[in-house]
Amino acid sequence: MCGIAGFITPEKWDFNHVLNNMVQKLHHRGPDSKGTWCDADFGLGLGHARLSIIDLTPTGHQPMQSASGRYMMVFNGEIYNHLALRKELEKIENISWRGTSDTETLLYGFEIWGLDATVKKCNGMFAIALWDKKEKSLTLVRDRMGEKPLYYGSVGKSFVFASELAALKAIPQFSNPIDKGALALFMSYASVPEPFSIYSGINKLPSGGKLTWSYEKQTPEITQYWSVESLTNRQLNPLFTGSASDAVDTLETLLTDAVNLQTISDVPIGAFLSGGVDSSCIAALMQSVSSHKIDTFSIGFDKPEYNEAQYAKEVAKHLGTQHHETYVTDREALDIVPQLSSIYSEPFSESSQIPTFMVAKIARQKVTVSLSGDAGDELFGGYSRYQLANNTWNKLDKIPKVLRKTAYAGINALPYDFWYSLLLPLKGKRNKINLPVNFADKLFKGLPMLMAENRKEFYHKGLMNHNSDLQHWLPGVERPMTKFDSNAILSDNFFDEMMATDLITYLPNNNLAKVDRAAMASSLETRVPLLDHRVVQFALSLPVNYKIQNGTDKWVLRQVLYKHVPKHLIERPKMGFAVPLEDWLRGPLKDWGAALLDPRKIKEGGFFDADFITKKWQEFQSGKRNWQGQLWDVIMFQAWLENNKL
Repeated sequence: MCGIAGFITPEKWDFNHVLNNMVQKLHHRGPDSKGTWCDADFGLGLGHARLSIIDLTPTGHQPMQSASGRYMMVFNGEIYNHLALRKELEKIENISWRGTSDTETLLYGFEIWGLDATVKKCNGMFAIALWDKKEKSLTLVRDRMGEKPLYYGSVGKSFVFASELAALKAIPQFSNPIDKGALALFMSYASVPEPFSIYSGINKLPSGGKLTWSYEKQTPEITQYWSVESLTNRQLNPLFTGSASDAVDTLETLLTDAVNLQTISDVPIGAFLSGGVDSSCIAALMQSVSSHKIDTFSIGFDKPEYNEAQYAKEVAKHLGTQHHETYVTDREALDIVPQLSSIYSEPFSESSQIPTFMVAKIARQKVTVSLSGDAGDELFGGYSRYQLANNTWNKLDKIPKVLRKTAYAGINALPYDFWYSLLLPLKGKRNKINLPVNFADKLFKGLPMLMAENRKEFYHKGLMNHNSDLQHWLPGVERPMTKFDSNAILSDNFFDEMMATDLITYLPNNNLAKVDRAAMASSLETRVPLLDHRVVQFALSLPVNYKIQNGTDKWVLRQVLYKHVPKHLIERPKMGFAVPLEDWLRGPLKDWGAALLDPRKIKEGGFFDADFITKKWQEFQSGKRNWQGQLWDVIMFQAWLENNKL
């Protein structure tokens, strides 16, 4: 795991000075060594910050040049099957390897097979920048599922790229303004989704994408070498026709091999363990292929409604891992909040970023690499919203649209206070974390679902877009179209449609970005075996009833897990990696939040409607409305803005 940066520029910069500044901003991603390479004739610079994982010697140093001298490369990530690729290459050519790094393997692959063929052979996570001296071109490549970040774009007359925005901002001429459209996307999804970034002129390379900039054309050309969308097409990825038992056996074989490949490391390696299905399955398979006790990590909280540590401990005891459990207080968690705008160089407001950062920091004290169970929900139907959306839409779709629109208009015709008073007697009911349920608030948050024209719009606007009133928060700003709005998913099944949509939107932009930045802030590499592209392709081929069976989610993954862990240790209500955000914003974070939402600061920023936000903050503090998600978005943006003033 590393950080990469570079540029092609007509400017008369001190190339090494600029590159060193860019790379220094990536120190947390690669604290072990730094490297730069320049070619003044082409205005080219490549930089690398290294976290040594494979080949800890100087022979793994980057930027690295190919044996022929044609290519120069910087690379972030891991190619898990690079030893197998070496054997393939040795059958074609007699190679005298300089070292044992996957970087060198890639370069020989590019020499012998070409870039496209080599990338398609790779099993791994990666962000690659490759300079081809012969073709006078720079190519950027990002892994299939978007595990590793890669930004690119223009700063003045220069073409630039980096693993994080902070490195691009180290360029002297950087003055790119904030993109208000990207801010609107952030207010909708708690992150800025690819291909956008918070800055105009800077984009994210799409997952599974390749960009080529050549001196001949002088403009970037982007193509897709792999996509989830194509795998939802049954002509390209036929439906699995085996039995349920066959599906379980096949998944176990694929996932065991993926875990085995991802445990290759020259440094200590462990696994996150929450005690849930996904992380328990990865830890179980990791222990099964290991000759020694693996290290597992979990954190616990004082509040029982948020604490899964005891379950993780029981699973670890059964598996026989070397388990590391740390309990954290509210105060320790709250102390991290002011750091978030530095950890995430782009606005990000998934509140689970807080415990994610904490467990990564704890794991880094023992290991340099940790496996995680991310993507199990998207691949195997684990989110409760899938069944909620399916059940609700099936009922809603039977109601004529004219009646739904009439109901929508009728409810809106009466003020919120009327409904609040009417439903107040029901407020005595409490939710699963023992907070009062505000039924009027729930009624108005669910209203947009009545207006959905189809199930895709119902899922997107009703469950995935948490701000249906964007024009009041950001007056005059249009939200750009993204893959959230795309009709590229080809499926006649609502569950498949939702899961595939999340794989190309929510997973890379929220979950993977969250884990990457949180872990790299502590110089910890994370690996995601469930995102082995063979596992992804197999999961996308499975019939829905192998994923969700009689109301049980992740059915096929659970059957793999139950071969290693008793069912009673796993079966319990899903918690998720949550924090008591509503309590915090009305309690210990109230003053901090109020200061960031000060109307004067909001007006100075020039993005939000200050009076509207003040009203929402007051409604939230009174308990009349729960605007925690939207207000947290604004608070996190304001904190980021203060920390990232140009």
